[in-house]
Amino acid sequence: MLNIHKITAGFALAGTLLIAPLTSSAEIYKGETAGAGDPVHAMFVAFANQAGKADVEIQVNAGQTLTKSMLKGGKGEIDFFSTVPSLVGLMAGQKRMYENVEGAPEYAKNLRSILGFKAGAYHPVTLASSGIESWEDIKGKTVFTGPPAGSASATSEALIKIITGYESGTDYTAVRLSWGEGYAALADGKVDMMVRPAEVGSSNIERFGLSGEFRVLSIPGEVVGSDAMQALFGRPGRGMLEFEGDLYKGQLTEGTITALGFTQFVGTHAGVADDVVYKATKSFWENLDEVHATAFFLKAVTPETAFTSVNVPLHPGALKYYQEAGFEIPADIMP
Repeated sequence: MLNIHKITAGFALAGTLLIAPLTSSAEIYKGETAGAGDPVHAMFVAFANQAGKADVEIQVNAGQTLTKSMLKGGKGEIDFFSTVPSLVGLMAGQKRMYENVEGAPEYAKNLRSILGFKAGAYHPVTLASSGIESWEDIKGKTVFTGPPAGSASATSEALIKIITGYESGTDYTAVRLSWGEGYAALADGKVDMMVRPAEVGSSNIERFGLSGEFRVLSIPGEVVGSDAMQALFGRPGRGMLEFEGDLYKGQLTEGTITALGFTQFVGTHAGVADDVVYKATKSFWENLDEVHATAFFLKAVTPETAFTSVNVPLHPGALKYYQEAGFEIPADIMP
């Protein structure tokens, strides 16, 4: 199971991340990540910025669905991407969103990793005016669970079922929208609850407390030890995470909040040249102080967490740097 330590106040974006300027003489590599304001976006842009200092220029296309980005990476259509560890097995097994993708297992074999990181937690958010004070209160309500084509919506609905036994479409209405539309739908009262993966201390979550009060529902203690919840915690890229309820202004749930934590990794594909990935990886780690300064949650990125939940082989270029720098590399991700 993923070991995600208890997190306290202070994990919020420290400022706007800027992508390093592109130069006309350098080869441009294509990269995709989630939308601005997402911890995955913050991490990927930090990686791209540092890679740019080593003359590895990554053109970042943000606001993408990570399930599709990983597939494009496996096909070699893009060079760098953010992705979710739990998606790797689905692509390799040609399941769910990859069920009708011809060649998906072969594309999965082409995936390579660079580094993993602890991204945050699933935040089940309700406004005080919704009347939802516990998980059971969502019966008959409308819940935004995530984008239509992503993995987050399935995870959110699985979390609800484990805690309440409620089925989407029967006991409550699950609404799937883009992340931006989901935030707006909750703010406008068009949905009663939003389940949103975000960094702990997220400014996007905090904003609901700037003009009113809201709740982040905690996973009940009696459910934490159940076989079903332990199985969810044990999935690739998942784990239990705790943070204090008073972390957010206007948040009404008292005490420690237990949440479903999630991790991500920055990936590439086998066709990217070894020296390119080596230079990008080396520059990232040698400028780690600057990475830490871009977002508070990125302070948790350290050599000890470099391979968090990574479940595809390292790219040989990344491996070369890690061996030179003396990182302890798990045997199961050696190329």
